[in-house]
Amino acid sequence: MKIGQFSDSFLPIVDGVGRVVYSYCDTIGRKGHECYAVVPLTNMGYRGDLPFEVIDFYSTPVPTMPHYRAGFPLIDPHYHARLQMTNLDIVHLHSPFIAGMQAVHYVKKHHVPLVGTFHSKFYDDFLQITGQEFLAGIGVKGVVNIFDNCDEVWAVSETSAETLKSYGYEKEIFVLPNGMNKRVIDDNMIVKVKQQFNLNDDPILLFVGQMNWKKNIERILEACALLHQDNIPYQLLLAGQGPHETEIKNRIKQLNIGDETKLLGHITDMEVLDGLYSSASIFVFPSIYDNAPMVVREAANAKTPSIVVANSNAADVIKDHVNGLYCQDDSHDLYRVIKEGLSNKALLDDLGMKAQETIPIAWDGIIDQVLIRYQNLIDRYRYNGK
Repeated sequence: MKIGQFSDSFLPIVDGVGRVVYSYCDTIGRKGHECYAVVPLTNMGYRGDLPFEVIDFYSTPVPTMPHYRAGFPLIDPHYHARLQMTNLDIVHLHSPFIAGMQAVHYVKKHHVPLVGTFHSKFYDDFLQITGQEFLAGIGVKGVVNIFDNCDEVWAVSETSAETLKSYGYEKEIFVLPNGMNKRVIDDNMIVKVKQQFNLNDDPILLFVGQMNWKKNIERILEACALLHQDNIPYQLLLAGQGPHETEIKNRIKQLNIGDETKLLGHITDMEVLDGLYSSASIFVFPSIYDNAPMVVREAANAKTPSIVVANSNAADVIKDHVNGLYCQDDSHDLYRVIKEGLSNKALLDDLGMKAQETIPIAWDGIIDQVLIRYQNLIDRYRYNGK
């Protein structure tokens, strides 16, 4: 099969969607199919070791988030010339924006089937950007319109499927979880990251994600302020960058937790991230925005249990006190759960072991299902004479 994966996020961006799309391309390519990542142009360096092809279009950095790119494919004739030569059998969109529009345009012109995966809570994004519920509602109608063009729509979890339905999407949704290839983490990386970031021996609370209030970072900061008041030793590490980084720094000062808190910036080296996951006692992720966060799976790979908000989409893969911990969407309750975990190392060790056993699902098996669905869709499409 010749397969196109269209996304507005891709490496070297290390957000969840970008890593999912990379894993699709990498695994599909290694299984012997032709796979093309159709994405905004970034500085990826040497690409000769990739088992797939990258067809990128002109882009510029997003002003408030320079690690993201805004694409302008219409003014890039070289991109169009390359895309025209692919003769794809099927197209898979992972974004309902510029890349998604390109995917819809391609399938209408070349008469091939289209799959779309719903990854994110776009209403929350639109509301944060516009500050208007009416405009956010218009935005999600546009998202639904893109997915209405798809022959199949997939979601990464049952709760994310319900989110898309709440936007007004009325057709069937197939649930296919994200994978996570288990990685062996070198113990030397733990030593390296502790030296690199000047960490001491106090327990580490880790958050990895955008420096964006929509990730519920305020809950983490306020819970840590309560730990500080109770003289409970800890180190809070915030890895990532985003539009609210300055505001988060100011809030850290207001709460008087600057001595215990480090902002590590945007980390692209997965070995360093793995070292951070392994060094942490708890991965603290109270986001109610994320659908199926890769970071929870990556923490589990490192035997580090996560604290998530009960009934959030992020909690789909976690059972309370089995392979992770629940808290309510409340800073005092998050403080309570962190305090419980830090006071019981045996519990954290057991949760970490169970998390590693139960949460990461190998991409190899996921992509086997993907390829079967691709082929069935191509066969149906051809049989129906489209």
